Amino acid sequence: MVQATAPMCFYIRHHGPKTISAPRLPDVRRSPTIDQVGIEERVARIKTRSIKKETKVQGMKLALSMIDLTTLEGADTPSKVKQLCYKAMHPHDSLPGLPTCAAICVYPSLVKVAKRALGDSGVKVASVSTAFPSGQAPKSVKIADTRFAVNEGADEIDMVISRGHFHSGDYNFVFDEIAAIKEACGDARLKVILETGELGTYDKVRLASDIAIAAGADFIKTSTGKINPAATMEVTLVMLHAIRDHYLKTGQMIAMKPAGGIRKSKEALHYLMMVKEELGEEWLSNQWFRFGASSLANDILMQLQKEADGHYQSADYFSND
Repeated sequence: MVQATAPMCFYIRHHGPKTISAPRLPDVRRSPTIDQVGIEERVARIKTRSIKKETKVQGMKLALSMIDLTTLEGADTPSKVKQLCYKAMHPHDSLPGLPTCAAICVYPSLVKVAKRALGDSGVKVASVSTAFPSGQAPKSVKIADTRFAVNEGADEIDMVISRGHFHSGDYNFVFDEIAAIKEACGDARLKVILETGELGTYDKVRLASDIAIAAGADFIKTSTGKINPAATMEVTLVMLHAIRDHYLKTGQMIAMKPAGGIRKSKEALHYLMMVKEELGEEWLSNQWFRFGASSLANDILMQLQKEADGHYQSADYFSND
C-alpha cells in the first residue's frame, strides 16, 4: 500500500455494523461548518509528503485498478466503447502484471455494447443517468433513464443531483430524488455526483454529501468532469470527512470517487495517501475508492514503463481515451 512518511492522523476501529435506520433527511441545521483554512493546510501538508521509492510502483498499480475509464461524448460509437473496454482489460500489453481498470462508464444506450465486450473480465459497467450532466429533467424521466441502464446490464449508476433545487434550499426534493433513483437501481451501486464546482463552498459540499449519503448513495462523487473546477483534494477531503462521520455513527462504509482534472500519477498517489490517513486501509480498494480520470491511466502507464526500463515512452505509444 501507499506509505506516508508521517503517522496517520486518524484511525477507524472496525467494529461490527450498527443498525442502519430507514433513509431520512439529515437535520440541515446541524450540518458541520467547515474550517476552510484547516482543510487547505491539511491538503498542503499531504502534497509535500514523499513516497518511498519501493512503494511507488505498488501505489501506481493500485491507482490504475481504481480508474473508471469514461467516454461520454455525443459522437460515441460502439467501436469506441469496445476499444475502451479492451484498454480497461489490457492497460498496456508490454507491461506484464498490470491490474485491470475498475469500470467503463458510458451512456445508457451503449451499456449493452460494453457489457458484451467486457465479458467475465471483472471490469464493471457504469452508466450515467438522470439527464447527465445538467440534471435538468423531470424525476419520471430520470427514473426511466436509470431503469433502462440497469436493464441493459449496468453494474453501477452515476447520477447527478439537481443543483438548482439544492441552491434553492429544497433539500427534501434532492433527498427524495436520490432515494427514488437508488430504488430504481435495484442491485446496481449508485454513485451520486454533487458537481462540487457548482456548489460554491465547503459547507455546501459537506451538506450535499450528508444528504446524498442519508438518501442511500453507495458512492459520493465530486464532479461530472464537464465543468471547472472539477475534483480537488480539498473538496475530496471534505467529502471523506462526511464518509468518516457516517461510518462512526452507523458502521456503514460509503465509497468515494473524485472525478475530473486528475491527470498525474503523483497527484493520484497523494489522493491515496489522504484516503489512508483519513479513513484507513480498508478504503484502499476499487470497491471503496475510484478515480474518474481516464487521462490519468496513460500517465500511470508512462511512469510504470519508466520504472521498468528506465526510459519514458512517447505518448504516441498509448491510446487516447
